[in-house]
Amino acid sequence: MPLYRDDAIVLRTHKLGEADRIVSFLTRRHGRVRGVARGVRRTKSRFGARAEPLGHVDVQLAVGRSLDTIAQIETVAPYGSRLASDYPRWTTGLAMAEAAEKLTPVEEEPSPQQFLLLLGALRALAQGERPPSLLLDSYLLRSMAVAGWSPSFRDCAQCGATGPHPDLHPAAGGVVCRQCRPAGSVRPGDSAIELLGALLAGEWDVALASERRDRNSASGIVAAYLNWHLERGLRSLILVDRD
Repeated sequence: MPLYRDDAIVLRTHKLGEADRIVSFLTRRHGRVRGVARGVRRTKSRFGARAEPLGHVDVQLAVGRSLDTIAQIETVAPYGSRLASDYPRWTTGLAMAEAAEKLTPVEEEPSPQQFLLLLGALRALAQGERPPSLLLDSYLLRSMAVAGWSPSFRDCAQCGATGPHPDLHPAAGGVVCRQCRPAGSVRPGDSAIELLGALLAGEWDVALASERRDRNSASGIVAAYLNWHLERGLRSLILVDRD
């Protein structure tokens, strides 16, 4: 069987039969792929913890008819094991991985930007220098932008009228002017909108200087924006500790 090798992040796993697991990866060059880890649930498995979620791995797979088979897997960075003892960061990492899977809906479609974005987010999460809630919201906004759903937090998302504008509506694509303002728009406040723009742009000096009420407001808007585009929420998002 033909083999291929790639740099990958383990997104999730689920059981297959008595001893196997199906592992979902986001790879650097091949996009999202799935592979069967044979015998991984046995105590003497040669894969062991290397196929656990949130790990950065070097994986070799054999092409199969419906599912590929993992021939070899080596750990590059065990982010999963580093985060497992910290509940807020662990659940944040799981939410990132679930978002990455849903934002790459077509298997084997290359998405190097999504891979690099997730890898950078997990690395920052494991370093523990920034609040996990801010990291998650920044990652979600930027990954949606890569997927083609970049929100506007200054100029009107509908007509392009120069901002800033105080009204915002997730379904409209961000902030909206008075003429374009649809029913159900909210006014989160200038500082919350500024925070959203900083998270999207990766301006961490601004984000880290924000107040808790603005962070909470921004998190709600990010979740609403994500739900609108995915047409369903992230199951793991409700587990994330936002404190």
